[in-house]
Amino acid sequence: MRSQLFAISALTALTAILVMGGCKPSGKGGGAPNDGQLHGVAPSTRASMGRPIGMVYVPPGTFHMGPSDEDVNYSYTARNRQVSINGFWMDATEITNNEYRQFVNWVRDSLAAVQLGYFKTGTTGDTAVDWAKARTIKYSDKGTLEKLNAMVLAPDNRLYNKIEIDPDKLEYNVQGFNLKEAARRENAGNRSRFIYRYNQKVYPDTLVWMRDFSYSYNEPMAKRYYAHPSFGNYPVVGVNWKQAVAFCQWRTMYLNSFLERTKKATESDFRLPTEAEWEYAARGGRTQSMYPWGNPYARNKKGCLLANFKPGRGNYPEDGGFYTVRADAYWPNDFGLYNMAGNVAEWTSSYYYEGAYNFQHDMNPDIRWDAKETDPPRMKRKVVRGGSWKDVAYYLQTSARNYEYQDTAKSYIGFRCVIDLPAQLRRR
Repeated sequence: MRSQLFAISALTALTAILVMGGCKPSGKGGGAPNDGQLHGVAPSTRASMGRPIGMVYVPPGTFHMGPSDEDVNYSYTARNRQVSINGFWMDATEITNNEYRQFVNWVRDSLAAVQLGYFKTGTTGDTAVDWAKARTIKYSDKGTLEKLNAMVLAPDNRLYNKIEIDPDKLEYNVQGFNLKEAARRENAGNRSRFIYRYNQKVYPDTLVWMRDFSYSYNEPMAKRYYAHPSFGNYPVVGVNWKQAVAFCQWRTMYLNSFLERTKKATESDFRLPTEAEWEYAARGGRTQSMYPWGNPYARNKKGCLLANFKPGRGNYPEDGGFYTVRADAYWPNDFGLYNMAGNVAEWTSSYYYEGAYNFQHDMNPDIRWDAKETDPPRMKRKVVRGGSWKDVAYYLQTSARNYEYQDTAKSYIGFRCVIDLPAQLRRR
């Protein structure tokens, strides 16, 4: 009994000490003052980044998703219905050749650095690519290329025995977390089940310019469009849906690694827009308009064409561009977004299903399916929006739906990214 009383007294005394100690402020510590009051704890005290470069903010709002005119095909794949969309940041232009080339070159340099042994040890003991050395790699140097045996073309694939990097060897390791699957109650627990990793080839398919058009001479575009500096600010094409997703993941990693190095808070993920987000952004706040510029015509009062498409019966150069044009050509819509109609059609993250509009939610509607290689082709269809330089004006309508298979690249399909961030990006 005496020992029990002593134990209770000791516990009471310890509790009193903890309570009394809790009444004192924490001094110069990083946390809230320890005064017994609820102050809250921020997830990070680091400063956040400013406005994303090259992006514009699309405010939240409600619009009528679907046809603003008669469905001339009578396909009924897009029923008009009112939906609400949350705000997000979106690239003002389509991703350009120069921007995508930064991704390809990063993959090339990182793989080459691994081959050459250019590593460094971080403060936490982990090893990483030594980018100071990786940036000095000279791919025109024969001696350097001879050390990159795993990355160069095999002798049988060379012209005039010239040693060059093999584009098929440029692969980016995509890693992510499947939140949709994790959110299902029957899948609770076992986090590793929802993590995916795979290697994705990143070099664009330049032969799409010849493959997409039978009995047509387009070899100059196949040779020069991605490689020549004159097309640097033109939208990248020849990129399939999976490559666009890989670009978004790399862009996220590239930004967050910089923010970590500079002691700033990491931000949200870059991604492809959903079908509903894309249509809402394309309308620019004009809920019942046929085109992003507002009126039901493809020309303005002076007779000038307002987008890059196939005018009339095939007068391709009439709008100022035979194929694609610069990503910032023509006037932007009211949100500040360029070429939301024409130039190149754009990938979205949504799965194409004819009856999707009938059961989607009216708040941020979306339907997606992460198709595997073994899935049938029907399950690999992704929504493509906006029309392109080779389409007639009907496909430029903000409500026009189309699709392409996720593992297929075209000379008339590109993409742009979005990121979920608040409208006011203040620095803490």
